[in-house]
Amino acid sequence: MKRGSIHHSLWILLAACQPTAAPVTPVAVRPGLEMLTVNSASLVRGRRVGIVTNQASVDRAGVQAVDRLLRDGVNLTAILSPEHGFRGTAAPGEHVDSSRDSTTGLPIYSLYGATYAPTPEMLANVDVILVDLQDAGARYFTWLGTTVHVMQSAAQMGKPVVILDRPDPVGGTMQGNILDPAYATLVGRLAIPMRHGMTLGELALLAKHDLGLTTELRVVPMQGWRRDAYFDALGLPFIRPSPNLRDLEALFHYPGTCLFEGTALSVGRGTEMAYHWVGAPWLDTTRVLARLRDYEVPGVRFSAAQFTPRNPGDQKFADTLVAGIRLDLVDRKVYDPTLAAVTLLSVVTEIHPDRIGFNIRHFDRLAGGPGLRAALLAGAEPGHIVRTWQHDLDGFRKRARPFFLYR
Repeated sequence: MKRGSIHHSLWILLAACQPTAAPVTPVAVRPGLEMLTVNSASLVRGRRVGIVTNQASVDRAGVQAVDRLLRDGVNLTAILSPEHGFRGTAAPGEHVDSSRDSTTGLPIYSLYGATYAPTPEMLANVDVILVDLQDAGARYFTWLGTTVHVMQSAAQMGKPVVILDRPDPVGGTMQGNILDPAYATLVGRLAIPMRHGMTLGELALLAKHDLGLTTELRVVPMQGWRRDAYFDALGLPFIRPSPNLRDLEALFHYPGTCLFEGTALSVGRGTEMAYHWVGAPWLDTTRVLARLRDYEVPGVRFSAAQFTPRNPGDQKFADTLVAGIRLDLVDRKVYDPTLAAVTLLSVVTEIHPDRIGFNIRHFDRLAGGPGLRAALLAGAEPGHIVRTWQHDLDGFRKRARPFFLYR
C-alpha cells in the first residue's frame, strides 16, 4: 500500500486561471503538486529532482507527493524533510536523523537535525529542488524558515527552487503584531504578522525580496484558491501538518494560543485538543472566566476545562490533571486568535502574577520581540495592546500585496 492511499530573476508561473464556523461555499482547488505536471513539467523534465516534503503534502486523492511525482515519471533522487520528519511523527523540537525511505529506497535528508540547511552532499545528486509543504497559517510554524534555508543553500550551489504552492488553511486574513527582524529565528523568519494570511509560495517570494536572496525561485500556483476560502471548503484531504495540530479549529487558534508555549502554562500538548485550550494545575479558572467576561472577544467562547497531558513534548504537567480554559470557535468571520490570546494572557498575568512564568527568550521570539511581554507586565488593556499593532499591520498588508498570487 502506498503512503498516499492513507491519507516569483522573480518569475511566476501562473495557473490557468470571511465565513462562520460552518464551511464556506466549496471551491475546487488543485494544489501546485498537481499543476506541476499540467502546465510546468519543463521545470523538472530531464532533471534530477529533490523534494522538501512530508506526510501532509498530498494531492486531492490523498496521494503523497513522492508517490505522485514518481507515478508521473519525475526523476526523484532525494527527499528532504522538515521539522517532525518525513512522516510527521517526531515531536515539536525533536531532532530527526537522516534515513532512507523504505518504500522507494530514496535517501531522506533531515533539515531538522544536525543541520537546518541542505548541505552540498545532500544536493550532490539534485539539479532542482521542489518544496511542497502545507503551511499552518501562523508565523511560528517552521516551514518558512526551512524554505528560506533551502533557498539560501540553493543560491550558493546554483540550483533553482520551485515552490509547489498550497493553501493558507485559515485564509488570507492578517492579524497580530509584526515581528521585529532583530528577533528572527526559525519560529519567526520574516517581519510578518502572527496570522500572516499568505501561502508558502507568496511568503517565499516575500523572503527573496526582503532578504535579498539570489535564488532562482519559481512558484507553481494552485488552481482555484481564493483568499476568503478555508481548508474545509477546498476538496483537499486534511492531514495534520504537525503532531499537535490535529484539526482545522486548532489551526485557527494556533496564531494565538501558541504564545502560551513561552509561559508556564500548557497548551494541551499530549492531548487530543492541543491549542484548543491552555492551563496549569494551579489555574483559578473561576476567577479567570469571571475576568474574561469583562472583555469583548468576538468569535470565540471561553469555558472551564480539565485535561491530562500524556507524553507532552514540552514536558509540561505530564500525567497531571490540569485546570484549563477552553476556546471554542463560534464565528470565523470575526475571530481574532491574537486578541483572544492577549486577553487570556492579560487575565492570567493579573490573577497569577507570580506563576505566569514567562520564559523570556522563548516568549519574545514567539511574540516577535519584547513589546508584548512588557505591555502585559505593565497591565496594559488587551484591546489597547492589539490596537497599537494596527498601523504596522496595515503597512504590512500594503507591502505584501505585490507578492499575492491569488485574489
